[in-house]
Amino acid sequence: MASPRMQYHMLSILVIFLCAFKTYVSSQFTNFNKLVLPPGVTGPSSVTFGGLLANGPFTTITDGRILRWAGPTIGFVDFAYTSPTRTKQFCDGTTDPEKGPICGRPIALSYHPITGLLYIADAFKGLLVVGPTGGLATQLVGGFKYANGIDIDLLTGNVYFSDGSLTYDIRDITKPGFQPDSSGRLLHYNPFTRQVSVLLSGLSGGGGPAVSADGTFVLVPEINANRISKYWLVGPKANTVEVLIHTTGNPNKIKRAERLGEFWVGISVGYIPRMPVILPEGMRFDSNGVVLQTVSFAKEYVNVPVSLVQERNGKLYVGSRFTNFIGVYSN
Repeated sequence: MASPRMQYHMLSILVIFLCAFKTYVSSQFTNFNKLVLPPGVTGPSSVTFGGLLANGPFTTITDGRILRWAGPTIGFVDFAYTSPTRTKQFCDGTTDPEKGPICGRPIALSYHPITGLLYIADAFKGLLVVGPTGGLATQLVGGFKYANGIDIDLLTGNVYFSDGSLTYDIRDITKPGFQPDSSGRLLHYNPFTRQVSVLLSGLSGGGGPAVSADGTFVLVPEINANRISKYWLVGPKANTVEVLIHTTGNPNKIKRAERLGEFWVGISVGYIPRMPVILPEGMRFDSNGVVLQTVSFAKEYVNVPVSLVQERNGKLYVGSRFTNFIGVYSN
């Protein structure tokens, strides 16, 4: 009989195989709708779905909660939270960044369809995980200044996450005179050994890493450097890094696209350093760095940066730290 770890790998390969044969229709995504957050709530910087079947989306918000979309009749409902000191009376609806250490600030999500676990990067609480029923998430690793990106290798279960800086946290970036540094890192968490290792350091602002579907490399955005790099995990180039794309604007979180070997990234042209007008867009590209498509979000996100583009069933779900809705683009 196969060991639990071998069974896990077999299930993972099946999931990758099924995902590879999703129906894919390229379009310009000209239709736009909103999934509006509850009153007074903002900051859906991340969007993810719970598995192969439509479940969610899940999103993060400024008051420390993770919400789940329960359909157009009900809207968003509470699913999980990251801080044991959080109370609904003190935290619900807050946009005050100074409450983050108490309320938590989940900022990136990645769901594992095999285990049913939702992994969370919280700007203050670090790396956490919560089960299918939600509730208080379990902290796996803490002690970071600004955890801000996460992705899971579906073949191995390994978690890749980023912290934006060793010197500043999320509260600092909106203060007058703020100057970003180049102390961000890409980190690896092994869920079997529960060990964390640093893969890259000296990054100019973290975004959100993305692991290739075959587990051979991780893509790493640098918001302040306008570039995306490829860190090799296996093969003759293992443990080396190379610049894949120099982007026209500030790249944030990267997500795997529905077509195997392709990715989406949210880009904000003119965000850092600040220009008179910010032009947000989504960029689809392949593992060789070839840009395949660019979709403008400037009409719906007027002068607003975007954090993420998540493709699901031929639609694009767009997250931003500065809105009270998730944008949904379709053909």
